[in-house]
Amino acid sequence: MNPDCFRNSSSGRPVKVGKGKTAYWAFVPHPLPPTVAPDWTLTCTISKTDRALSQLAGVGRTMPNPHLLIGSFVRREAVLSSRIEGTQIDITDLYAYQVGQLPLPGIVSAPPESDVKEVHNYVRALEYGLQRLETLPVSLRLIRELHERLMEGVRGEYATPGEFRRSQNWIGPANCTLNKAPFVPPPVPQMHEALDAFEKYLHSNDTYPPLVRLALIHYQFEAIHPFIDGNGRIGRLLTSLLLVEWELLPLPLLYLSAFFYRHRQEYYDLLTTVSERGDWEAWISFFLQGVAEQAQDAITQAQRLQDLQMNWRERLTEARASALLLQLVDHLFDTPVITIPEAQRLLDVTYRSAKLNIEKLVDAGILNQVGDADYGKTFVASGILEIVSSNVD
Repeated sequence: MNPDCFRNSSSGRPVKVGKGKTAYWAFVPHPLPPTVAPDWTLTCTISKTDRALSQLAGVGRTMPNPHLLIGSFVRREAVLSSRIEGTQIDITDLYAYQVGQLPLPGIVSAPPESDVKEVHNYVRALEYGLQRLETLPVSLRLIRELHERLMEGVRGEYATPGEFRRSQNWIGPANCTLNKAPFVPPPVPQMHEALDAFEKYLHSNDTYPPLVRLALIHYQFEAIHPFIDGNGRIGRLLTSLLLVEWELLPLPLLYLSAFFYRHRQEYYDLLTTVSERGDWEAWISFFLQGVAEQAQDAITQAQRLQDLQMNWRERLTEARASALLLQLVDHLFDTPVITIPEAQRLLDVTYRSAKLNIEKLVDAGILNQVGDADYGKTFVASGILEIVSSNVD
């Protein structure tokens, strides 16, 4: 790391570690909050973003059955957050894995199961975090618990799941060495000091609006980089949890990974400019733009899913469908890739009853079989997958 790039930064300082040939430089961020000069352009951006988030919160409060739709939001976020880190799977692969049907019948180029499990772990970590908020605020303890679940049984398992790093890490291109890395997070002793200050800031109040505080927190966590692996995913996960904990949203409906993935080079560049030049204003504006865009995207997704659910229920009701069949339709919004045994489990019925209900949904055009197997059939609700996969690339 070139210390000259960071000497004039107001966001932190370079420190020299070690002596002689083994010496290297690292960056230690200053505690939050920084001083951000008043700016009318930024104020207007904050106001616009607040309105967008309020609209999404209103959708969440008026949705008749929001928990049936949240699962698709969570899984979409898991796919995109992991894609930023280089894991290339799509949301259908994730759904198939969750019902034990990976690879789907007839699919030639299925991703490795290890990659899909990484994404599945993100879902587990996020769902665990949302449940844990009922008894524990966002804190260093919760962050470690999330990391433990994120890294369990995957290729990053060597990276001491659930524990902050005990050695130096660095950020750079593949095969980059410590001395050649463009950014080196704080050494372990300074890392613990930075984490202590970070946690204090999480539980403090200052004059900045909550959305600005979220931007500051996201940068700070990335700069501290407290784990050997999984920092980016945990950092993005924290934003989703804080939106709920701070009651900015009633439900976990907004996720920023889609925006960061679409603008990933700008995302990395702006984080770098904060470290090198203390340019908080550009980073905050970018972060707020992401919140506003993803809030509108979430509103659109929620409305499309609700309209589809209502359309299917109305069609089946007109055909005098049973309550059991309507219940299965609702389950599809959480599990749009399904098998007969899975339907049997969800409905708590006999295999024959589950098979008959699946066949009725196939006849109605709601489900279609994947592949042409006579046994162990797999079915997908293509209408749902089309909606939740939109704007992913």
